[in-house]
Amino acid sequence: MTNYDIAIIGSGPGGYVAAIRAAQLNLKTALIERDRLGGICLNWGCIPTKALLKSAELFDEINHAKSFGIKVENAEIDFPSVIRRSRQVADLNSKGVEFLMRKNKVDVFSGSARFKDKSTLEVTDSKGKSQTLSAKHIIIATGGKPKSIPGVRIDEQKIISSKKAMTLDKKPESLAIIGAGAIGVEFAYFYNSIGTNVTIIEMLDHILPLEDKEIAAVLERSFKKRKIAIHTSTMVTKVETENEGVKIHIKKGEKEEIISAERALLAVGIQGNIEGLNLESIGVEHEKGFIKVGDRYQTNVEGVYAIGDIIGAPLLAHVASHEGIVCVEKIAGLEPRPVDYKNIPGCTYCQPQVASIGLTEEQARAEGYEIKIGKFPYTASGKARAIGAREGLVKLIFDARYGELLGAHIIGSEATELIAELGIAKTLETTPAELFHTIHAHPTLSEMIMEAAADAEGQAIHL
Repeated sequence: MTNYDIAIIGSGPGGYVAAIRAAQLNLKTALIERDRLGGICLNWGCIPTKALLKSAELFDEINHAKSFGIKVENAEIDFPSVIRRSRQVADLNSKGVEFLMRKNKVDVFSGSARFKDKSTLEVTDSKGKSQTLSAKHIIIATGGKPKSIPGVRIDEQKIISSKKAMTLDKKPESLAIIGAGAIGVEFAYFYNSIGTNVTIIEMLDHILPLEDKEIAAVLERSFKKRKIAIHTSTMVTKVETENEGVKIHIKKGEKEEIISAERALLAVGIQGNIEGLNLESIGVEHEKGFIKVGDRYQTNVEGVYAIGDIIGAPLLAHVASHEGIVCVEKIAGLEPRPVDYKNIPGCTYCQPQVASIGLTEEQARAEGYEIKIGKFPYTASGKARAIGAREGLVKLIFDARYGELLGAHIIGSEATELIAELGIAKTLETTPAELFHTIHAHPTLSEMIMEAAADAEGQAIHL
């Protein structure tokens, strides 16, 4: 048996980052992974989907090249090549994590881990060979997997998960997407861009239900212009598979309808990967598929911790990474700054992109704040006009009493990059005046943040 200071189960953005930080702190570290280093994010989530979306964006730009004075004829999507490039990008990132493990002298074990007791793990590889290791501290970072809905089984043939959606052999002629969160709308944009007939079905009253309603409405209008069919406030009551595809029975109010498609993508959320860990044998508490933890990410069992998607929302890679660092530093006896869950950026990489941080307008009002709102449309931005990206909006929400930035919401080109400035602003408790008195370079998209802050005080120049 090999003994470690820390053993980490799962090598996604939470697990591998925690392993590196532990090694930096001179803790003898083991990392256990049953699939490929990098977890879902690097191999089947964040990174390969962004590669797919870049292909869709480029195809979109080529199809609109005439508006930039460029003639392009007979542009085509080579679907297998698009998928192949996405897999190559994922492979490069996974190999990058392998390098980082070697560089930091982290011992990597390939296989599935299960608890024998609270400080001992049995790791079984794909050939059935087992080995045992022990650790003073064990961190569970096994991430999540797609959820289903009652009566609907993901068969990866007609009813598919996001993993299958990024590795199909051929482009489907039609695709129904059940769920309009970030995963659902990203795949809606990708497949619509390459010529698939896309339908979105969402149970709640607007797409991207976690986002500000005004921002979601802008995206919905954009998608409808692209001929994406959208059904909100709509329940899926049954999904039938046939030789030709699927039939999805939906209900909105008293109205019932059947939607036919070649395939259905189930994108209704994530549940934790707790199976196979033998948590019951050591008494780790979990509820609805997620492990319960305290502020140090320790479970109810001493020496056993959990981070990332396995502990529930927010289900984001960058959150898992920061939780991993905080958890390891606490174990090492340091006093790290806690993760500020009110200051987590959320990004959706369709076009137009959506990014946000903090409270929505609805949440701010519900919490009793008197608020000031500043807005600036992309149509009024010189840079947005120059690059042909006039669709979008910057919306900032401030506490009217103290000027604190409560929330920031952007839809439009490069929104996922622009949001970082507002994360810093929120961390530093920046006021509207401080934002609009900070000189932003011209011409840039970031000027819209300055203008939106000025608008909150009635001082916008270009509106």
